[in-house]
Amino acid sequence: MKSIVLYTEEIDEPEEAAEELFEQAEDFVFEKNSIGIIFADEELEVYEEFYRCLAEKWSFPIFGTTALAALVGNMGCKETGISMMIMTSDECTFAADITTELTAENYMEKIKDTYERLSSGLPEKEKVVLSYSVIIDGLVGDDIIDAIEAAGADVPVYGALASDQFNFERHRVYFNEKSETAAQVMVLISGNIAPKYLCVKSISNKANISYEVTDSRDNQVFRLGNSIFLDALTQAGMGSKKTQVTSDYVLSPFIATLKKKDGVEVEVTRNLFMLDQEKGSGIFLGGVPEGTSLEVGVLSKEDVQTTVEQAFRTILSCLEKEDEEYHTILCTSCAARLLALGGDAAVEAEGYKKQISDNTSVFGMYSYGELCPVNIGEEKDINVFHNSTFTLLAF
Repeated sequence: MKSIVLYTEEIDEPEEAAEELFEQAEDFVFEKNSIGIIFADEELEVYEEFYRCLAEKWSFPIFGTTALAALVGNMGCKETGISMMIMTSDECTFAADITTELTAENYMEKIKDTYERLSSGLPEKEKVVLSYSVIIDGLVGDDIIDAIEAAGADVPVYGALASDQFNFERHRVYFNEKSETAAQVMVLISGNIAPKYLCVKSISNKANISYEVTDSRDNQVFRLGNSIFLDALTQAGMGSKKTQVTSDYVLSPFIATLKKKDGVEVEVTRNLFMLDQEKGSGIFLGGVPEGTSLEVGVLSKEDVQTTVEQAFRTILSCLEKEDEEYHTILCTSCAARLLALGGDAAVEAEGYKKQISDNTSVFGMYSYGELCPVNIGEEKDINVFHNSTFTLLAF
């Protein structure tokens, strides 16, 4: 899979933005099948016009999402503008589409319909699924994975939840001329690829606080042990009188040990999103079912940088052992990690720039949740929704 990464700061003049991208791709050699990914500033108000300008020259599908910031190859972290990756291949086929509006009542059916339609249009079995969604009332990232797998996917699912400037109102997903606030974009890729993926948490230390979730519903936790959730936090010196608390707990995410299918336990990170002061409950950005073990982690800037370097070192070492050529790396980093970096947003990019070769494209975003498989031993993998995690997909 060959690719190129493009970037423009222009978000108000669609024709000018498109021309800047065209110029950067002037010498790029397009193969038989191509597709484009866009990560854009939430301030991009002219997306539909921008897409029409792109479509005058590029007829391949284009999908993407708003992003708090993007990781754009050797250009590093970009907190504004429009970032784009074009992937192209003679040996791969892309099938892409967007669902209609999703709700907590219809998401299983809508995702299944879209997935089955895409899968049936491929010449052979898909090797990987790319999925980008918006936070939808009544749904968590785990639901998206469950719906995709229920539709028949038994392959890696990689992607993210759209993000914005922490207003949780302007994030959306894109597909061709469509810009949607309650939908999911899916891309199924078949052909001559062998996807490799990796996820690393940025937490080297844990506080001496551990709980069992005894009363919860999806991502809302009511009780920890015998205590009301908020009371337990207050007793641990972590209470708050606020409702919106994303930034308050960004350096103290929760480590959750989830019980998955077949009795498998998976350790993931969960960020506390809101506190319901009336009910004394906590609302997370991912599912926290009853029986989950919760521990408080400690996140630092040093951990963020170290884990990025570790992740790229590990996956590049793995790729060197393969017969296939790998030219494309997608990455997703949690928006909480960007907050942890403060004013030093370049740290994550510096962690990979010195390691990648000139013919390898790296493209990523800061999200409200990451979709990436984890290995559970004996070459078995399970698709998982993460927070506060750095993920990689190479093909």
